[in-house]
Amino acid sequence: MYDKASLALIPSGNKASKLYSVLPANGNGDFNATRGSTATRVNKDGLIESVADDVPRLDYSNNADCPHLLLEPQSTNLVTDSSGGLYGNNPASEILTNAPDGTNTAVRPVPDSNSDRYEYNISGNTYSTDSKITYSWYRKRISTPNSTAYTGDLFFNILVNCTQIGSTTQIATNINGYDRFSATFNITDGSQLTRVRAYFGSIIGVGNSSIAYWGHQLEALGYSTTLIPTSGSTVTRSADDCNSAGTSAEFNDSEGVLFAEIAALANDGTNRRIAIPNTGFTALHRLEYFTTDNVINAVTYVSPSNQVVLSHTLSNVTQFVKIAYKYKTGDFALWVNGVEVGSSVSGNLPTGLTKLNFDNGSGSNDFYGKCKQLIYFNEALSDSELQTLTS
Repeated sequence: MYDKASLALIPSGNKASKLYSVLPANGNGDFNATRGSTATRVNKDGLIESVADDVPRLDYSNNADCPHLLLEPQSTNLVTDSSGGLYGNNPASEILTNAPDGTNTAVRPVPDSNSDRYEYNISGNTYSTDSKITYSWYRKRISTPNSTAYTGDLFFNILVNCTQIGSTTQIATNINGYDRFSATFNITDGSQLTRVRAYFGSIIGVGNSSIAYWGHQLEALGYSTTLIPTSGSTVTRSADDCNSAGTSAEFNDSEGVLFAEIAALANDGTNRRIAIPNTGFTALHRLEYFTTDNVINAVTYVSPSNQVVLSHTLSNVTQFVKIAYKYKTGDFALWVNGVEVGSSVSGNLPTGLTKLNFDNGSGSNDFYGKCKQLIYFNEALSDSELQTLTS
């Protein structure tokens, strides 16, 4: 049924300020892309590399054969030396080794004390009480350390004014031989100094150098984003923006299907949208990703109210899922991973559809996540076609 598509984004080509669509062939479906800073991605060779301002990121994380479009919010790396990290208790010496970006900047610390550690301080009144901060790092085992009891080979202990939320998790695999890990903390009292301590001395063992660390990052978010390299000061990466694909010629007010293969960055309860707006942004179809835990909504809106809302709870919003929303007078349906999960026979249709946006259509509720496919069909597909499309 792909021959019925009128607009198709399958990430494969880009340049500054432009993300190319496969359809239509005349370029009407290309997205405008902006980001006011450099950013990083995993390239096809499995190495981390910098991407220039306004260039959309096609990311090959976790050894993928094909890239996905990566869209992230603004974030600041509070660690002023991302390659080496900041010590609270210095090791006896360091050995430099090959890093995930191919440079010789990763550090193998040689501890002379079990108290050797990384340490990061946040001054009081920087963030409010109950704010979330997330520390992430890359780790490669040169040899088996003395202790393998701690995920990512860092032990978070003797924390000041913060508590770890859940467990340390592995978030990426085999990036030039490194794995990436993440740990999130809650600030107990925003008016006080916060200190995160990550011990490695007790793990590696005095006199040993069995672990290489690199890519240290501390962010004021409840999850980790891609590496923001620093060297001597904090650095802020701007948000990704990708919008305005298509013209009125590609869209059909009477019937159609919006299909996406997407994954969220985190299950953080934020409302992120992919929308088909009209010129005035007053009427649209959209996928809302996510308003509550693990929920995807398919919505048709005609001012001043929603006409259709179809919801489905996913098992894990950070895993890729195939979603299709069909609209037609008397025939609305939501399909997820080969199954129809919601339908409606009532609801008015918006008119004047003109573009496809990774936001609400008016520059709000930007979609932050990963996208392998985003396709619009200007006719309502059959149930069998929808099942095949989303399987």
